[in-house]
Amino acid sequence: MEYSNLERLGVRPSRLGFGCMRFPTTPEGTIDEQRAVKMLDAAYKAGVNYFDTAYFYHQRTSEAFVGRALKAYPRESFYLATKLPMAIISSLEEAKAIYEGQFQALQTDYFDFYLLHAMNAQRWHQALEMGILDFLLEQQRLGRIRHLGFSFHDSYEVFEEMLTYRDWDFCQIQFNYMDVDIQAGMKGYELATRMGVPVIVMEPVKGGSLATLSEDIVARFKAVRPEMSVASWAMRWVASLENCRVILSGMSSEEQVEDNLRTFERLEPLSEREQEVVREVRDALHAKVFVGCTACRYCMPCPFGVDIPENFRVVNDYAMYNNERRTAMAWKDMDEGERAGACKKCGKCEQACPQALPIRRKLSEIAEIMQKKGL
Repeated sequence: MEYSNLERLGVRPSRLGFGCMRFPTTPEGTIDEQRAVKMLDAAYKAGVNYFDTAYFYHQRTSEAFVGRALKAYPRESFYLATKLPMAIISSLEEAKAIYEGQFQALQTDYFDFYLLHAMNAQRWHQALEMGILDFLLEQQRLGRIRHLGFSFHDSYEVFEEMLTYRDWDFCQIQFNYMDVDIQAGMKGYELATRMGVPVIVMEPVKGGSLATLSEDIVARFKAVRPEMSVASWAMRWVASLENCRVILSGMSSEEQVEDNLRTFERLEPLSEREQEVVREVRDALHAKVFVGCTACRYCMPCPFGVDIPENFRVVNDYAMYNNERRTAMAWKDMDEGERAGACKKCGKCEQACPQALPIRRKLSEIAEIMQKKGL
């Protein structure tokens, strides 16, 4: 197993981190604990020593399960990460109550890595105004938090504001070879690197999308390294960047654990030829875009409530990655009145679109596509 030597923090985490967000589940939707324990055990015995959970994961049951499962190992032999769920916190008192409950659920006296979860501009400003950051810094001084950081989902500008506010121990960003220009992206990675802040990577396979690519895309990878999985290319792309210190994988099957262990037991950075293949794949995926919407939102608001940019985002994501599960989830997250089928073809959006997109026709096509999928 490959490890990162974070001298400033005095820790040596495995490059592969076990994300505890996507354990296998039973038909009832609960964690399949027997399988999940075996997967955690296989990873631990192979040298994985970084385990990342959160308050929200698995309908708020992941922390308690992870706490029970990791009791099998000496506490000093692994690093435990969890997060404060800023999305539901409305006061410092509420934050303190949830925080204390996490110690009970995870059956520990300290957190190795503790994060402000899924930060954006609003949640960051709330953390400051409510005194939550000050509270967590005090908890760190008391030794209950060893290393303090944040996970992030917003624009680069917000990331820069947060990262430069104080001397963070680490940061966690969504990062993969397709997401170099969204959220923190490559600019955020480079800023963190210049500032000496270790980067922990989430979504290296883009929620599984970079493992379910179409046959023509898969063939590009197999032509160069037929023995390697498509997912391993995404993991190795991230791992080839030196300051991506821990790469989290939300493993949901024994096969995924085995594949990731093969990748990280003898980690090979991408060669120049392999980097070229990834660039070719990125271009090929972008070429599959259904509609060239830039999400400028000049078309909004729609008089009838249709969320035009979100409809385009969902169908573009499906066209590029062929991920049926992800598409279905995104579609169901939208209210019926926001979906393409609610379009009344008034044409106001097309008058405002700076790219002169045929929005009405595209929305009609999207409605037809989703109807055929039974969504």
